[in-house]
Amino acid sequence: MNRYCGIDWAEGHHDIAIVDQDGTLVSKKRITDDPAGFATLTQLLTEAGDTAENPIPVAIETPRGLMVTAIRATGRPVYAINPMAVARYRERHSVARAKSDHADAMTLANILRVDARMHRQIPADSELAQAIAVLARAQQDAVWRRTKAINELRSLLREYHPMSLATFADNSATSLAKPEVRAVLAIASTPAAAMKLTATRVCTALRRAGRQRGIIELAADIVERLRHPGLRQPELVEKAMGRQCLALLATLNAACSGADDLEQAAAEEFRHHPDYSIITSFPDLADLTGARVLAEIGDDRTRFADARALKAYAGTAPVTRASGRTISITFRRIKIDRLAAVGWVRGFSALSHPGPAREHYLHPAASRHLVNKMLGQLHYCLQNREPFDSIKAFGQAPAHTPEPAAA
Repeated sequence: MNRYCGIDWAEGHHDIAIVDQDGTLVSKKRITDDPAGFATLTQLLTEAGDTAENPIPVAIETPRGLMVTAIRATGRPVYAINPMAVARYRERHSVARAKSDHADAMTLANILRVDARMHRQIPADSELAQAIAVLARAQQDAVWRRTKAINELRSLLREYHPMSLATFADNSATSLAKPEVRAVLAIASTPAAAMKLTATRVCTALRRAGRQRGIIELAADIVERLRHPGLRQPELVEKAMGRQCLALLATLNAACSGADDLEQAAAEEFRHHPDYSIITSFPDLADLTGARVLAEIGDDRTRFADARALKAYAGTAPVTRASGRTISITFRRIKIDRLAAVGWVRGFSALSHPGPAREHYLHPAASRHLVNKMLGQLHYCLQNREPFDSIKAFGQAPAHTPEPAAA
């Protein structure tokens, strides 16, 4: 096909530009983001020579949205071009930093005309994989929101109610997310309220939060700790901070509930996917982490040409920079943060438990190398439809010869 289409995406409208193989503008138009606009786009492409056998490729700066979904449903190849790359292409033709929506659409079309082989089409993931991606990413966002709410609440409690943190510390700064802690904190949001707290009220709160064992002993311990004397804010200031604490607690409750519900939904959908048994055959991938991995790599097996492409995409492969006599090998800064996050979870999990991964890499500094190796193993298993085999992955574990007993 000797025609190329560029779409400068916006919220309410889109600018279309279609060029030929020489870069000459064939047609242009601004369309709306609705069915009428999509019909206009389809008509422009048809008039430019688009056919089912030879569809015109489309370049756009986002892989999401209803317009992108509608275009992909027609079978046309769609390329999502990074906006930073588009900005660099624009500077090839002008250094005056002039910019317009039509010029951006022209730039996108010319990117495909000149360098289509250097860019990837949006992967053709199945509908189930796309649904898993929505749920897994939403669950990870909810976890990040939960962490943010915990940090905000903890910072506030340190300002006026430090005994609550000491009571619920449990050697972890994240214990505020536990249902029992949130239930007790709701009835003891200030030191004054904590001083009036009774063991009976605490027992009721613990049962409401789902606690079933050791309630009486735990309630007595909580009451004793909360009544420990400490420094206090002025009465009105303390009361105001207590109201702020309840507001942050409501945000934390919503974040915890959302994270739990989305985790269950993502895991349930993931269990229906054909790759579920292969991904979860890895000892460091369970329902949630496996769903997160599938959400980022998809199930279009033509997306990555080899394991090296997947490693670079995940950000675990190092980057070599060579200029003259200077050569440096550094970690990759540009990466998919969500895939990198679950990768580090996998790495630390493998290094923290006995097994071939820990025997292969005996020091935590090798975690990036370990994650990089495990991504290659995952790529191989998915391509060949084989479950994980630790012998194939890491080789035969060396036999440990017992040391002779001291004389």
